[in-house]
Amino acid sequence: MIEIPSDLHKDLVPLAFLLGNWAGAGVHDFPGSEKCNFGQEVSFTHDGRDFLEYHSHTWVLDAEGNKVRPLETESGFWRIDAARKVEAVMTRDDGVVEIWYGELAHKKPQIDLVTDAVARTAAAGPYSGGKRLYGYVKSDLMWVGEKQTPEVELRPYMSAHLKKVVTPEDVERWAKALPDDMPDDGIAFFK
Repeated sequence: MIEIPSDLHKDLVPLAFLLGNWAGAGVHDFPGSEKCNFGQEVSFTHDGRDFLEYHSHTWVLDAEGNKVRPLETESGFWRIDAARKVEAVMTRDDGVVEIWYGELAHKKPQIDLVTDAVARTAAAGPYSGGKRLYGYVKSDLMWVGEKQTPEVELRPYMSAHLKKVVTPEDVERWAKALPDDMPDDGIAFFK
């Protein structure tokens, strides 16, 4: 369910499908690094201004799905303009800062992004750019990232399937929003 908070900046309404906390798992595979399954927690929040705040934490999973060690952490800010052009500034724990540009697809919750600028600290590994695709599919958030380095052409390296995390506060808010004339047996929902 997509909710549009009353205090969400009007320019961000097209990105409301991203809002909230998400968790799930995916696959990481890039030459020169360990191929692995990973867990991920993502949050998109707002404070009434004209941007979404973004945080992502990933960690390597073992064969049983247990956390082994951190994989990547990113944070940043996302904006959208009246022409549905999206811009994002992201900083990663490995010493990379990226500026991404793209757009929100017409009539569907899908965002395509491409790096426009990349800055790296001395500690960062080789990286020259990437692409990302985010989509809201059947109430889930799915994404795929592509990456390139001077030695490796642009190719997929991470993808994940995330579910919305429901908090007790969400349940309470939804319960208060239910209509007063709810059927006692619940069967009416399925007729």
